[in-house]
Amino acid sequence: MTSRPPRAATLHEVAALAGVSHQTVSRFLHNRGPFKPATVERVEAAIKELNYRPNMIARSMRTRETGILAAILPSPVTAMPTPTLAAAAEVARGSGYFMEISVIEGPATDRARRAQELLDSGRLEGVLSLGSLPGMAEQARTSSTTALAILDQYDDKLRGIGPLADASVLREIMQTLADMGHRRFLHIQGPQEWSSARARREEYLRSIEVLGLESHGVRGGDWTTESGYSAISGLEEDSGVTAVIAANDYLALGAVRAAHDRGWQVPRRLSVTGWDDLATARYAIPSLSTVTVDRASQGRSAMQRLIALVRNEPAPQPQIPASRLILRESTGPAPELEPSGLQR
Repeated sequence: MTSRPPRAATLHEVAALAGVSHQTVSRFLHNRGPFKPATVERVEAAIKELNYRPNMIARSMRTRETGILAAILPSPVTAMPTPTLAAAAEVARGSGYFMEISVIEGPATDRARRAQELLDSGRLEGVLSLGSLPGMAEQARTSSTTALAILDQYDDKLRGIGPLADASVLREIMQTLADMGHRRFLHIQGPQEWSSARARREEYLRSIEVLGLESHGVRGGDWTTESGYSAISGLEEDSGVTAVIAANDYLALGAVRAAHDRGWQVPRRLSVTGWDDLATARYAIPSLSTVTVDRASQGRSAMQRLIALVRNEPAPQPQIPASRLILRESTGPAPELEPSGLQR
């Protein structure tokens, strides 16, 4: 005999466990405070213990609010922005909403048309687009039905643009290495159709000039570990390069492996930096110096703005994802080199 799934907890049961009225729980789920910190703590604990999920069907029938939000992604999806979406979904859930993900094929104009259909369907309360929606900026300001928020920081292939492509922290990387005595650098670039890869290459070349350093050149061309490996395995023995600036962590990890295979100790012979702060980079030997980008705060901020629009509340300012240098074991002082470029 098939067993029935456990009965879902009710709002009144959450209220009873938290020791508050059901109206208080309802206002909490709709973020209509203020609340005492102790009240927030008890309600959140009760929701977690009972695994409470708002009854969206009942709410829709009662208030004509569906409790459903949608995040729109362009297709094809070449790089899923998981931290951004996960943080957005967490905010939606914590505010009593479901978040759907819609992947829309075709150019930006098709995505805008499909977004308009979603807005007009009455099935959703809000739409968050991770890419541009041509001609719909005015809709985001004037719609009195479904709310629309546009997080215009990804292109049509979900590649980071705008703040996500900012490479200014690369200057700090090179200044830090220069302060450690490094003078001759190599850049392993990413694919130049990515604005982030172009920005990192341009900032590398600019920093070489501004800081009075030497560049052995630019190698690579894609995001793979193989490209990073090839860049270092083919590096001349007497190149004089002591610092490698890789455009992402995969390239950097490939560079570290190639150095190891050549008998070059990292960082004693060669310092290497990456970008993205992959989990594997933290546990590599040596652990990788890299740049971390707070994409989660971007997702939280975008969803908070959308929910504020849904509720006709003042929207918070957009959160610009911050990039931060993390120094680990793969960087160290420059080695002393013979005039030929060989390690002394």
